Amino acid sequence: MRPDEISTAVDWAAAEGWNPGLGDATCFASVDPEGFWIAELDGAPAATVSCVNYDASFSFLGFYIVREDLRGRGYGLRIWNAAIAHAGTRVIGLDGVTAQQDNYRKSGFQFAYANVRYGGTVAAPAAWRPEIIALSDVPIAALEADDATVFPARRTAFLRTWIGAAGHAGCALMRDGRPAGWGVIRPCRRGFKIGPLVADDRATAEAVLSALLAKAGGGEIFLDVPDINRDAVALAQDFGLAPVFETARMYTGAIPPLRLERVFGVTSFELG
Repeated sequence: MRPDEISTAVDWAAAEGWNPGLGDATCFASVDPEGFWIAELDGAPAATVSCVNYDASFSFLGFYIVREDLRGRGYGLRIWNAAIAHAGTRVIGLDGVTAQQDNYRKSGFQFAYANVRYGGTVAAPAAWRPEIIALSDVPIAALEADDATVFPARRTAFLRTWIGAAGHAGCALMRDGRPAGWGVIRPCRRGFKIGPLVADDRATAEAVLSALLAKAGGGEIFLDVPDINRDAVALAQDFGLAPVFETARMYTGAIPPLRLERVFGVTSFELG
């Protein structure tokens, strides 16, 4: 796909109920413009997939969708193979629907943990901690270094685009000159999604989450939580959010050690 065609994959994801953000297509293109594919049959779109290369070691696969009336005919496998080839020797990650885990294993993916989307309607907090600052005021080098503790690759270009995208709002809580907690909230086809939400501990995550909710004015929100982070699960539940659906985070090989206890909200099921 050309960068301006990525919106097709986003629209298909919306039709599948994945509720993408309003500015996702532009942000996703910033990582690897050549990492998105569309298959055509008789001149009409038949399937989509993405496999974006973050660096020389890591890729992330998403948007794997076959048009409903064409499923089971092998078109998905053909475009899947094209995406896998784009990654070369890189380790590939994905968030796949649980029912497809066995198929992903056939391509060398192994289960790491589950991510659970929580959703619900919340009121805007009346106030938040005064030390909360705008994420755009955090030096990008400090943010990149902190992000490297929770994501398998450096993604400076993506972070810059994600933070500055129209409609996106970010907050951070600094401690000893570094971001102890930070996050982004963005408008989606339905409500708002919060991601990433990264923090040293639950109290810090709750402070940043409250500030993000205040910026959005409350309403329907969604938070994607690694289920192995019990503090993150408890935080979502204490805000009155309930499970919506679950994905399987899988990888084709070893990734750097990550501090998943700091991940209170996944950035995106499509790009990791």
